[in-house]
Amino acid sequence: MNKFLQRLSAATAVLAMALAVHPAVAEEVVKIGVILPLTGPFADYGEEIGNGLKLYMKQNGDTVAGKKISVVIRDSTGIAPEVAKRLAQEMLVQDKVDILAGFGLTPNALAVAPLATQAKKLMVIMNAATSVITTKSPYIVRLSHTLPQISAPMANYAVKHGFKKVYTLVADYGPGIDSELAFKKAFEASGNQLVGSVRVPVSNVDFAPYIQRIKDAAPQAIFLFLPPGNATVAFLKAYKERGLEKAGITLLATVDFADDNMMDALGSSVIGVVTTGHYSEAHDSPMNKAYVKAYAEAYGTKIRPNFMSVGGYDGMATIYAALKKTNGDADGDKLIAAVKGLQFESPRGPVMIDPETRDIIQTVYFRRAEEKNGKLVNIEFDQVKNVKDPGK
Repeated sequence: MNKFLQRLSAATAVLAMALAVHPAVAEEVVKIGVILPLTGPFADYGEEIGNGLKLYMKQNGDTVAGKKISVVIRDSTGIAPEVAKRLAQEMLVQDKVDILAGFGLTPNALAVAPLATQAKKLMVIMNAATSVITTKSPYIVRLSHTLPQISAPMANYAVKHGFKKVYTLVADYGPGIDSELAFKKAFEASGNQLVGSVRVPVSNVDFAPYIQRIKDAAPQAIFLFLPPGNATVAFLKAYKERGLEKAGITLLATVDFADDNMMDALGSSVIGVVTTGHYSEAHDSPMNKAYVKAYAEAYGTKIRPNFMSVGGYDGMATIYAALKKTNGDADGDKLIAAVKGLQFESPRGPVMIDPETRDIIQTVYFRRAEEKNGKLVNIEFDQVKNVKDPGK
């Protein structure tokens, strides 16, 4: 027995020495906790963002600066801030994640922001677009866009093309309100006035009452923000069927309305609709052509790459670039310092992280929905370079 205890003691000492020389495997892994809506009405958002981040890893490997990258993905189920908060807590405490990422929807991102601050963890926003998000934690960086960033240029477009009477219709939550206010501010700065505005529930798909109200106001154009999905399909149908197009009322919208992955569902009725946005599947650059090809090879042709997928792709590009700068150190303060001022080429074009706001600076494109080679796409016809978030 004494010999057994001696052998056990010796083995324990050897193990202790081994652990001292070779730190726990967990220290050689950087864990990224990703929160996305994977079920429910916004499941497409989660699928697109997830596809983008996985494609980046497929192309660039799962090791950065000698550290293995491990991704933990959880389902927020939709607009569910309490669920998102609980999932983030679990990932921070139980899974010991080093970085938080994902966040397709504003309410979920806002709910998790205080946890990123408390835990001092980098938090990478891959879609949620309400301007205020990055102000809610010094550890947040955003790789998507903000609604003011793409709405204000549309107001300038309306003024340039002689639309003096405009009506706004937006979804009644953070992104929609941001969009409405940014458009209104830029539009009225030119001496024009909105003839009306309405905010509708996020889940609304019955636009008949609102369409009639707009028709009665007789605007020259409608400026629209709705989250892509059933709402955009329903609005376009009502816009056509209830005579707004025939009445000469032009439809102007954000990238969300003519989401690349929704074009087939919108159908030929979308042709001619002008939108502002930061990405189009049809963006003419070598990098984007390679991205679209790789996306189709990875996921098939039933789902098309859109601005959310690029948010996931560029979000991972940012994490990789930051880890290279820190030599694999996942300390939150070091990572957030590393991303400030970061510049790189994206499938959407050149981007930069504003060192002051930690929001993205990028080109905003004016696009028109067209049919090209038998496919409905958003063709870019003009652009504004180096656009910062005017909401800040």
